[in-house]
Amino acid sequence: MTFLNLRGAKLQAAQIWAVIMPSYILFGYNNSVAGGLLGLPSWIATFPQIDTTTTTGSVKTHNSTLQGTVVAMYTLGCFFGSIDCLWLGDRLGRKKTILLAAATNVVGALIQCTSFSLAQLIVGRLISGFGFGHLTATAPNWQAECSGAAHRGAVVMLEGLFISAGLAIGGWVNLGMSFHSGSVAWRFPLALSILWSVFILVNTPFMPESPRWLVQHNREPEARVVLADLNDTDRDTTEINNAIAEIQLSLELAGQAKFRHLFTNGPLRLFQRTCLACAAQCFQQMGGINALAFYQTTIFTEDLGLAKTTARIVSASVFTWQTICSPIGVLTVDRFGRRKLMLVSALGMGMCMAIVAGTSTQSNNTAAIGAAAAFIFLFSLFFPTGFLGLTFLYAAEISPLSYRVPITAMSTGTAWLFNFVVAEVTPVGLSTISHRYYIIFAAINWFLTFPAVYFFFPETNNRHLEEVDAIFLNSKSIFDTVATAARMPRGQEVRHIMGKTEMADTQGTRPSAAEVELAENEAIPAQASQV
Repeated sequence: MTFLNLRGAKLQAAQIWAVIMPSYILFGYNNSVAGGLLGLPSWIATFPQIDTTTTTGSVKTHNSTLQGTVVAMYTLGCFFGSIDCLWLGDRLGRKKTILLAAATNVVGALIQCTSFSLAQLIVGRLISGFGFGHLTATAPNWQAECSGAAHRGAVVMLEGLFISAGLAIGGWVNLGMSFHSGSVAWRFPLALSILWSVFILVNTPFMPESPRWLVQHNREPEARVVLADLNDTDRDTTEINNAIAEIQLSLELAGQAKFRHLFTNGPLRLFQRTCLACAAQCFQQMGGINALAFYQTTIFTEDLGLAKTTARIVSASVFTWQTICSPIGVLTVDRFGRRKLMLVSALGMGMCMAIVAGTSTQSNNTAAIGAAAAFIFLFSLFFPTGFLGLTFLYAAEISPLSYRVPITAMSTGTAWLFNFVVAEVTPVGLSTISHRYYIIFAAINWFLTFPAVYFFFPETNNRHLEEVDAIFLNSKSIFDTVATAARMPRGQEVRHIMGKTEMADTQGTRPSAAEVELAENEAIPAQASQV
């Protein structure tokens, strides 16, 4: 039974608002809440070992290193949780993994909000992160596998909107609680993440399982029911038959998933896909967002010289602005495609970081401080448009069904690993090289992210997940994938194109460009599934 007996578009909307929204609000909230507590008197009284507000000199340098480690423990836990999905994700299924993740986050949040020692806080952050890592490695797959090709980008990009909302909620909650005395000022914000986990735990059991996961585990009758519910049709229609056939063909071509296969290319080009998925997440984390997400209040107070209350207001306003800007990506990702949004965003983020580096050198200059703040706001326009939810979407899209969980687990693990790196080194970087720290992010955006996306990332816009497999099957090298995606027509009969490639690979040779073109031209437009 589905949620309130909903079907079709209403059921897909229920998935978004009942599970995906609280999941990704939790994502943003957990990322922002701890950084806003670091300067609270009650926090400093409980955890003086990580005080950088009232200390100076070598003590401040030592404390900043420890502070970075404590804050980053959450992301380290997320890394291990994501990697655990390599073994656990396909065994439990999408729904059970999401439930496990939410329950584990509740335990971690309880330990954090009741902390009376730094060791207890660290353990709580590790446990909470371990649970949430499972969620970030699973929810994008579940959502992508239950969404239609025409609107999959917009649906999954909503995750970025919800993450931004979580960041904003964390900022405003921290601001409000900063006026309270006593430890409730930081215990309540840490405990509030339990609320989002409870929403997930209550709603997920009523949602449909991924039809692709069901087919993969020989549960075709259940998959037919889910596909029929998602498309508001009967389970034995041509539409559903075609959808099941495409999923089965994708499984046949990929074979049984083995972890070692991710490090070999072969006809499926698995290693190339894994590298692309991991690189996208690396670029997301190394663009500079986490220096802002974790330490924005500290940046505004210690680097730009704003008063504490003013800094908290501006910080929360930045995340609110990011939430307002997030629909730009949602509304344009299926119109302009994934590549264009990533390219424009990389250029924009690099420009913003370069200007922040220059203007933050003059903390006594009101105009310079205003300019730095303005370009932090502008950064928060570019980032959600091209890199916040899109990298999770892209990793799920380019992964073949049998390997979708291990590839997205590795890519999400990469995201959390580099998230940990940025959270760990940012306090040290800001205290040692000051404004020059932002130049590193500008260089990464301009000279690493932009050229990598331009030369190596194929466009996946408006294609069925099984159709994306054909792009890689028909590519001759890593340099050919972008061109193959550009010339391959959309909406072709996936079985026809992939079958041609499979026959050639069995004989030990690839089809020539002329043969691939002929296969594409002869293909019958699919009476393809909506899912």
